[in-house]
Amino acid sequence: MPIRQLSETMINQIAAGEVIERPASVVKELVENALDAGASRVEIVTAGGGLSLIRVTDDGSGIAEPELSLAVARHCTSKLSDDIHDIRSLGFRGEALPSIGSVARLSIRSRTATGDSAAEIGIEGGRVSAVKPAAANRGTTVEVRDLFFATPARLKFMKGERAESSATSDVVKRIAIAFPSVRFTLAGSDRSTLELPATGDTPDGRLARVAQVMGKDFPDNAIAIDAMRDGVHLAGHVSIPSYTRANALQQYAYVNGRPVRDKLIAGAIRGAFADVLPRDRHAVTVLFLTIDPATVDVNVHPAKADVRFRDPGLVRGLIVGAIREALAGAGIRAATTGATGMMAAFRPGAAPYAHPGPANGHRSYEAAYHASGFGGFEPARSPQRPLDMGEARPARNGFAENDQAAFDTGPLASGDARAGTAEPAEALLGMALGAARAQVHENYIVAQTRDSLIIVDQHAAHERLVYEALKNALHSRAVPSQMLLLPEIVDLPEEDAERLAMHSQTLAKFGLGLERFGPGAVAVRETPSMLGETNVQQLVRDLADEIADNDTVETLKERLDRIAATMACHGSVRSGRLLKAEEMNALLRQMEATPGSGTCNHGRPTYIELKLADIERLFGRR
Repeated sequence: MPIRQLSETMINQIAAGEVIERPASVVKELVENALDAGASRVEIVTAGGGLSLIRVTDDGSGIAEPELSLAVARHCTSKLSDDIHDIRSLGFRGEALPSIGSVARLSIRSRTATGDSAAEIGIEGGRVSAVKPAAANRGTTVEVRDLFFATPARLKFMKGERAESSATSDVVKRIAIAFPSVRFTLAGSDRSTLELPATGDTPDGRLARVAQVMGKDFPDNAIAIDAMRDGVHLAGHVSIPSYTRANALQQYAYVNGRPVRDKLIAGAIRGAFADVLPRDRHAVTVLFLTIDPATVDVNVHPAKADVRFRDPGLVRGLIVGAIREALAGAGIRAATTGATGMMAAFRPGAAPYAHPGPANGHRSYEAAYHASGFGGFEPARSPQRPLDMGEARPARNGFAENDQAAFDTGPLASGDARAGTAEPAEALLGMALGAARAQVHENYIVAQTRDSLIIVDQHAAHERLVYEALKNALHSRAVPSQMLLLPEIVDLPEEDAERLAMHSQTLAKFGLGLERFGPGAVAVRETPSMLGETNVQQLVRDLADEIADNDTVETLKERLDRIAATMACHGSVRSGRLLKAEEMNALLRQMEATPGSGTCNHGRPTYIELKLADIERLFGRR
């Protein structure tokens, strides 16, 4: 077949195959255009999961009538200067509108602030219609109907209507977080309406927008991040270790305001939380990187989802260091969701009525129970409510131990150890974890602060303390190494051997001594003593792969940390050991002074806090 020039329609359809993957891709491109136009309000309407209809309306600067025909031509844009490395807008290629028009029925209606009237242009399967007058307010409305009608084979790869609608919602939320001063509305016959009112481009406003998208629990369980290194600024919020998710879908990252899904950033987040989260749990994060546009390439992915940094080691180091420093400086905090779960477990009437009913399996008894109107306990209406309920009471610190002194005269069957009948010192009640009052089931320490009750898992807590002590001892000096009787020769590609040689001094600090051994090989003469007998070949190859990807040697450090974690698990206070009052209080004080002590090495929470106000609600006093 001879070489020939492809038609303009075919070129646009090929471009659409790269840029327009699904309806959510169309919404992303159109919303980015609206934001680049300076819109303060963006309204999105969809139908049929976005395959039947996508309509995006904004109040931006609009498109002048003479420029409408250029707007739907390839490689025509108002967002790019002569320098491809100085990109400061979300879009810049000028491919989205012609690509969409080549596979769908597209219409654009726009009016500028100074225009007397609006104008409209349409494209259907790549055929452009003439510009004609229209009626519209200031701004632009882009309507896309029958997506992929011109390329029906693409429809076979679409998921169900619900899945496509969900993907569109995720795109809008991801973009909305970066633009808190813009109001977003997402509606349609295929979804419930999503409204995100503008909150303002201030620290409080940005956090309020994050709460709109990620839920009101996140701000209460988040730590602020603000760090700068070599001209790169990192800001945002990360969750405390005890507030996690089962997947990484709620990890949002932005580079110069652009939403990205970058594996370097995801790996840095994973590395920063490696010590405090279980392997199957993920942190919740919202991170904003501000960097010189000349040092980051956003033109490496057709949909601009990935970026490439000139100095990836700098960016990774900044993210890992900033998150770890924030976690260490945040002190000891328990997730609010832990107390919520405890409240739900204790609350009368919260669980469905569990009477087994008649033996034949009918649920008439349960149905009658709920129909009677007694489906939930209402403390305020109960004749057995506390006498002082609803009445003004003077503020009281703690749990009124003086009033309950009579109950301290004899042993309590529910406690394995008592922390003394004397009142705890006022200073201890003011500490974050308060004063120990008892040990129950030979594993749980019950402590009291001025306004809360705290339950501590003694084994999990001490495991974290021992682990942190081992880590500090391990990394405060060179790791002891063991000399191999015969050097291990590892054959590698030349570039991998060169990278390992460049990092040989860093590896030596972790106890791994290696050097070049001719072309395409390294000789390993020493290995870390802690590893014992290890697969040197696999270890060196893993390190070479990591250096190639991230320019770091974290693999070796993580292996040493895992050994320290195992040692900590076996060397900590075991469940079933009775502790004295002094031992319990000493453990609480150590937890307060140790970063990351809110979770154990395996990511489980070490304590749960229940506020006095919540306890009073359980008993109908509030």
